[in-house]
Amino acid sequence: MGIVAGLDSSSAFTRIVVCDADTGAVLRQGYAPHPVEAKATEIDPQVWLLSLGEAAAGGLLEGVQAIGVSAQQHGLLTLDPQGNLVRPALLGNDKRAQAAAADLIDALGGRQAWAEAVGSVPQSAQPVAKLRWMARSEPEAAQQVASVMQSHDWLVWQLLGRPARRTTDRGGASGTGFWSAGTGSYRPDLVELALGHQCALPEVLGPADAAGTTPEGLLISAGTGETMAAAFGLGVGVGDAVVSLGASGSVMAVHHQALADPGGMITSFADATGMHLPVVHTLNAVRALRGTAELLGLEDLDELSAMAMKSTPGSSGLVMLPYLEGERTPQLPHTAGTLSGLRRESMKPEHLARAAFEGMLCSLADAMDVLRGRGVEVRRVFLLGGAAELPAVQTAAPAIFGAQVVVPQPADYAALGAARQAAWALGVSQGTLSPAAPPAWQGAAAQVFEPGEELAVGQAVRQQYGATRDQIHPGAFNPTS
Repeated sequence: MGIVAGLDSSSAFTRIVVCDADTGAVLRQGYAPHPVEAKATEIDPQVWLLSLGEAAAGGLLEGVQAIGVSAQQHGLLTLDPQGNLVRPALLGNDKRAQAAAADLIDALGGRQAWAEAVGSVPQSAQPVAKLRWMARSEPEAAQQVASVMQSHDWLVWQLLGRPARRTTDRGGASGTGFWSAGTGSYRPDLVELALGHQCALPEVLGPADAAGTTPEGLLISAGTGETMAAAFGLGVGVGDAVVSLGASGSVMAVHHQALADPGGMITSFADATGMHLPVVHTLNAVRALRGTAELLGLEDLDELSAMAMKSTPGSSGLVMLPYLEGERTPQLPHTAGTLSGLRRESMKPEHLARAAFEGMLCSLADAMDVLRGRGVEVRRVFLLGGAAELPAVQTAAPAIFGAQVVVPQPADYAALGAARQAAWALGVSQGTLSPAAPPAWQGAAAQVFEPGEELAVGQAVRQQYGATRDQIHPGAFNPTS
């Protein structure tokens, strides 16, 4: 069918993969950093274009027939009536809109009202909260806003030469706070609630739709957010969950319907295929491991893992509730972590090391139970992040999660997902693919771990953890609420 490219414009860099459109085989790759500070909360988006140009240098895109775009989520670009930027782009890590998010929750009548309206409760990262912040903190700039876009929307628009038509996709739109994955439609009234007036919103394209074609004949697909692109690149489907091990953690799964959660623990995203991606976040994952390693005077997580492997399942009765930064699942924003079960025989470094791993994994299993409690099937778990390579994680995770665990080899999955989307749109345009079925690319190369005979042991570890959690925080965790 041809050659396609996928580009991922993350918070720090642009990666481009050029792939065979039929098989997904990577033919060549490009990379360029963004010339900005890592912790910047706003940016001139022209640097994304400069980075893109650098990553594509040397004829990287020669022969490419279609391009897909993945980009960092929750970026907000505000445009005036002429299509010029009103101010620099606000990025997802900007926490200035926390008070604005709380203000919006109250203005609509509470968390349940928002969950029912758009499938999520406002947070500082979301464009809806950023618009409220602009209206309160930069009223003159807010009054100039005639249209809004997110990062991947803006990049697609630029690649197409800034046409009158502006587009987004279901995945990107579902993170705005003013588009409902459940109804598939915008809530302009929520934009007005946040900004103080109406503004133009991008057209939401279907998964296999093209955003347009450049004058040179290069097809540009709909694009999507990084989370949705990575899931598409991994090849996850119904029955799969993706557990991300960063400083904080997340569990997302593919589901056939949007999930409105009155408690606000589930964020209801749409995916890049026409399905849904409900996500549950935890505030603490690898940060609990790093804190334990520092406490034990260890150099790195490899040493912590080796020490944990000297212990046994259950950590000799030692239980760590890893709520070091408070916690979001369960909702305990002002709590602290807990170490329970201290006895003379359990007060050994290896038991503390293992308790940290088991606490982190049990906390993520709690997050997974929130999804399972709402009817989401989880048969297989993709484990992402550097910590997924640690033996202590790979040994304990299948039994604690109660599912097969897949640890994919490191790859540019968001860029691969963008390329797969481009191949889909190209195939539909050529009449060789159906809009209902994406190209069947080979799945990610991975290690696979089964719970096997350890399943009962893992469930005993979870019971020990759950009993400690419920004793210290009675009633805080209800996975079916």
